[in-house]
Amino acid sequence: MAYKDEKLNEEKVFKDPVHRYVHVRDRVIWDLIGTPEFQRLRRVKQLGTSYTTFHGAEHSRFNHSLGVYEIVRRIINNFENRPNWNEDERLLCLAAALLHDLGHGPFSHSFEKVFKLDHEDFTRKIILGDTGVNAILRRVDDNFPHKVAEVINKTYENKLVVSLISSQIDADRMDYLQRDAYFTGVSYGHFDMERILRVMRPMEDQVVVKESGMHAVEDYIMSRYQMYWQVYFHPVTRSAEVILTKILHRAKELYENQYSFYLEPYHFTSFFAGEVDLQDYLKLDENVVMYYFQIWKDEIDPVLSDLCKRFVDRHLFKYVEFNPNQQMSEWMELHKLFQKAGIDPDYYLVVDSSSDLPYDFYRPGEEGERLPIHLLRPNGELKELSRQSDIVESISGKKRTDHKLYFPKDLIEGLSNRSKTKKRILEILYG
Repeated sequence: MAYKDEKLNEEKVFKDPVHRYVHVRDRVIWDLIGTPEFQRLRRVKQLGTSYTTFHGAEHSRFNHSLGVYEIVRRIINNFENRPNWNEDERLLCLAAALLHDLGHGPFSHSFEKVFKLDHEDFTRKIILGDTGVNAILRRVDDNFPHKVAEVINKTYENKLVVSLISSQIDADRMDYLQRDAYFTGVSYGHFDMERILRVMRPMEDQVVVKESGMHAVEDYIMSRYQMYWQVYFHPVTRSAEVILTKILHRAKELYENQYSFYLEPYHFTSFFAGEVDLQDYLKLDENVVMYYFQIWKDEIDPVLSDLCKRFVDRHLFKYVEFNPNQQMSEWMELHKLFQKAGIDPDYYLVVDSSSDLPYDFYRPGEEGERLPIHLLRPNGELKELSRQSDIVESISGKKRTDHKLYFPKDLIEGLSNRSKTKKRILEILYG
């Protein structure tokens, strides 16, 4: 029997708090789960610094990746024997779903911004490079790793396959909304996924939803909207992200200036130098990063030491609302006042912005990859979701942005009460 068709002697299951069970019968999938590269995802949190706000948010990219795989497995089981579905692409869909987040680094997006990295690029490198994952995929056939990488990169020729894990209603979003809601303890991310899976249908270039399932899709869209503003963009979480980012910037700056660290930051050296190879990347996970942060709490450099203490001990920055279009003169004055007070504004005065577009219709020439959700009417006609749903239409194409100004309130309050600088800083911040 060919490796791609090989089944386990008995089905393996993972107990899961969201889907109850994750079912694995394919030998290829089971072997991929066992690779060091996939097991590494146990040591990368799904929600980065959100655990500082929601104490239950300790779940990992490993959890989420299994969940996305399980949803795709259920979707394609429902597609069996339906028009437009090619059963030969079943294993490709499952492998791409399982591996779609393989390249995420520690604390994900915050880490990427500092070192100008792209987790999707590293996902491709892991799949195509000299790794355990690549060795298993090549056992299917020599071109299989490239096909998996193309699906994740959204360049695979069959757009139906791509849409299962990357669209405005895909397995990735359906898992993380429910999983993140479960572990943060909020109710916003819950929607009727069972209903959506039952009414999904394969079309030539994307998954569509039967019109009778429109209300379940509305609920899904609104769940996503609420999760972004109540969980993902929570201002306390963003405060922790700001400090995390500043720690990495400070350590990089010190390294570039030949600072003598108490412990040489071997795991960060290639990142600081901008010469990261795949093996360096795979060695760095959140356990390693937190070890360095613990060490750096005792560094001689006062800024690095203070920032690490704040992050590890959850002594976060405070924040106020900030409008960059109207308050830049105030920010510039604060910058000068912080310098005068001996508080480095480059590390202790930070504007952070978050924005989200909950749902968008097709915009030719602008965001072609953002295909809309289509409803399948009983007569076979397709209708774009916002044309049928007043609820979705009300938020379609509307990008919401929020700005906050973060600062260390304790350092400001620690200034002398006679200080005019302190008085003016507080006047600007609190009015």
